[in-house]
Amino acid sequence: MRDKGDEGMLKPIVVGVDGSQESSAAASWAAREALRRHRPLRLVHAWEGAPADGTEVTLPELNVPHRRARSALRTITEQLRATHGQLDVFSEQIALPPGPALLREAESAELLVLGSQGFGSVSGAFAGSVALATAAHAPCPLVLVRAGCTGDAERLPGATATGTRAPFRDIALAVDPCQPCDPVVEFAFRASDMRGAPLRCVHTWHVALRHGLVGPDERAVARNQAERNLAAALRPWKSKFPQVVVHEIVIEGHPAHQVVKAAGGAGLLVVGRRVRRAALGSHAGPVTHAAIHHVSCPVAVVPHD
Repeated sequence: MRDKGDEGMLKPIVVGVDGSQESSAAASWAAREALRRHRPLRLVHAWEGAPADGTEVTLPELNVPHRRARSALRTITEQLRATHGQLDVFSEQIALPPGPALLREAESAELLVLGSQGFGSVSGAFAGSVALATAAHAPCPLVLVRAGCTGDAERLPGATATGTRAPFRDIALAVDPCQPCDPVVEFAFRASDMRGAPLRCVHTWHVALRHGLVGPDERAVARNQAERNLAAALRPWKSKFPQVVVHEIVIEGHPAHQVVKAAGGAGLLVVGRRVRRAALGSHAGPVTHAAIHHVSCPVAVVPHD
């Protein structure tokens, strides 16, 4: 199946579709994000059993899944065109395994969006190991979306007295001000700016254990230093986005555990992934790994040097 058209010079928002509830939620989230960013939306289904020339599958054992995949891709494309008439939507079935296909798509994407099922689930072609591997290697930001993430779920409960839609939930950002992470911070500020949502910046700290117990004075010094580091890292971005309401939060403890906890109630969690050029290649760090598995809101994984 190929329904691509002319996507123009703008980088698209790309979403992987596999017919699962998670990928449907991801496609809907991607459509809303494409409208916010004024970008085209590109839906892809990757399956190495699909003929590269777009013809029909002839082997009986492949015909049923091929038709099912084509139908799922066509259905969600038509649904999004019907519900988002002002959005340019394109779709394509790619004759490659999901992992390589998604990484190839990410090279020319503004943003890659996939369904995610979190810890312990095994169904869905784009969830689980494929999503985690893509998060560890994608050259563009990747957003992972759970089933049930609707437009209403992005907003606070209830409506205003005038009947207008409720405001967006906070954007949560996990930030280490001691590391260069400008692309991560910029992504979070822009996400907050586009939604008119507050930005919750979370920095975790701890005092390295040595001989004996750590005294309260030493812990106070470490906390004050963490607050100063966070404030200094955010200062230029607060000047660039003066309309964004920023809450600076420093928490003592293990980063992976505290970031998952601090993301509660957020509409989006933004975490960074350091691009490693060593022989072993890239991998998702412990904070990213914990967020993908245990955070219920969409998680944006942003690569940085």
